[in-house]
Formats: sequence, C-alpha cells, structure tokens
Amino acid sequence: MTRPRPIPRGPLSGSLLESALGAAERGWPVFPLRPDGKRPALHPETRCPRTEACAGGHVTWERRATTDPDRIRSAWTTGDWNIGLATGPARLVVIDLDKPKSETDAPDGAANLLALCERAGQPVPTTRTVRTASGGTHLYFSAPDGAHLRNTAGALGPLIDTRAHGGYVLAPGSVINGHAYRVQGPALIRPLPGWLLERLAPPHPRPDTVAPVVPLPRAGGRLATVVLDRETAKARQAAEGSRNATLLACVRAVGRFVAWGDLDRTHVETAFQAAGEAAGLPAAEVAATIRSALDWSIRTARPRSAA
Repeated sequence: MTRPRPIPRGPLSGSLLESALGAAERGWPVFPLRPDGKRPALHPETRCPRTEACAGGHVTWERRATTDPDRIRSAWTTGDWNIGLATGPARLVVIDLDKPKSETDAPDGAANLLALCERAGQPVPTTRTVRTASGGTHLYFSAPDGAHLRNTAGALGPLIDTRAHGGYVLAPGSVINGHAYRVQGPALIRPLPGWLLERLAPPHPRPDTVAPVVPLPRAGGRLATVVLDRETAKARQAAEGSRNATLLACVRAVGRFVAWGDLDRTHVETAFQAAGEAAGLPAAEVAATIRSALDWSIRTARPRSAA
C-alpha cells in the first residue's frame, strides 16, 4: 500500500486504526479513504506518478488493500482515514440497502428487499448487519466458492446495490458527517443464499446459442489468428480505469481482418466478449463496444493491397 499524503492527526485516528486492524484480523483487506468521505485517499490512474509501488505501472486500490498490520499502522497513524474494505479480495458479497436521496414516500432498499423475498417465497436473510451513516444497511455475506460476482446497481430492486469483485464498502468505524458505520446485532456472517446468487450471477449463454468456432479461411489466416490471440489477451488483462478503451482499441486492431474476410465476425465477437467480461466489464457494455468497434473497422478498412 502506498502511504497516503499525511494530514494532521485528529481525535478519531486511534479508533479508526483499531477498526482497520479489526477488519484485517478477519482477513478483510483494507485501504484508506479520505477523511469524512468515501473516495480512496490513493491517487487515481490518471494521476499516477509511476513511482514507488506504481513503478511498474499503476496499482489499483483493490490491489493495494492489505491485511498487513504494519502497513495499516503506517497509513492510519498519519490521519483520520476512513476505512475501505475491498469486498472481492475479502471474499464477501455486501448488499447495500439505501435510503431515498430526498424526502419521499417511495420504499427504501430494505422495503424493496422485503418485497423481493415475499415474491420469491423466501425468508429475509439474516447475517452480519452494518448500519451506515445515512441510515441505510449493509448486509455482509460470504461469497460462494467458485463464484466471481461483480458489483450490481438495482439488479435486486430499486435502492439495492451489491459490492463484490471490483467494489468496496466503508467498514464499521468509518465516519461520515459525524455518523459512524456500526455493526448491529450478531456479527456472524452467513453464506449468500442460493436464490440471491442466481439473481446476481452473470448470465451464461445456453448451449444451443453458443456460437461455434468457425474455421479460419486460408488467406491471411495465420497472421489474423496471431493478432486475434494477442489483442484478446491485452483486452483480458486491461487495468481498471482503461478497460473499455483498451477493448475498443484491441477490437479495432483485429477489425481489418474481418473486413478482409480472414476472420469470421461471429468468431471475433465471441472471443472478445469472453475477454471483456474476464476483465470485469459488464456483458452488455462489452457487446456494445465490440459491435461499435467492428462496425467502424469494416466501414473504414483500407483494401488489403493498400494496408
């Protein structure tokens, strides 16, 4: 973890440090957030100095999150940093039941979850519960083995978000506008119920709708295959903050081979769809980016003789 910029210590520093160490003792990696705020106290990719921990390239907050008590003490003794809990590395799925942003009679996240449970014929799940500073609720569940869930917004209902891989929550002890995040009731964490997992898991294509692998034509086929393999690997390994732009550039790099007839469009779309989702992008966003990039490539590709 790169140490955040020091600020004067305040009266909360000790308790925030204790809370950060307490989370780490549970095996939950943490990282500093801005005092009285929710944003990471670490520099973003756009302002990365490429020094220290980032000498070899930008290191995201998710990768900097740590359970090392020495690194945590080194960071939290410099100021009143709120505590970001990286849910993916912690193997947690947190359901965030929010309150309406303004005065309204509309049901809040908790009421919408209750309605969802009633429609599904399921009991309201009980697990470790954290009261947020705004009066909402975080429900902590252990992530199922083998599942790689991502963040969602509204997938379970209005004012219900989830945090998993690629996400974080403010850990208990964090403070916003003088209100602390606090554990309510028993601290026992339950596994995510299977019926909720079904609603949160990314959809899998039906076997009869999976596009078959199309044999490559001979003309230019070897070079086209090499470029496709190289570009899908780059898209799959794209860093957070540049994933969509990287996917767009990679698809465009391959698009000319589709225009020339060296690669089948469906074959290319299938390969990049898997790469984009593996990088953590939503399936719909991946499909839209691929379609746009290939349409552009086919429309603007020069003849092979002029390339």
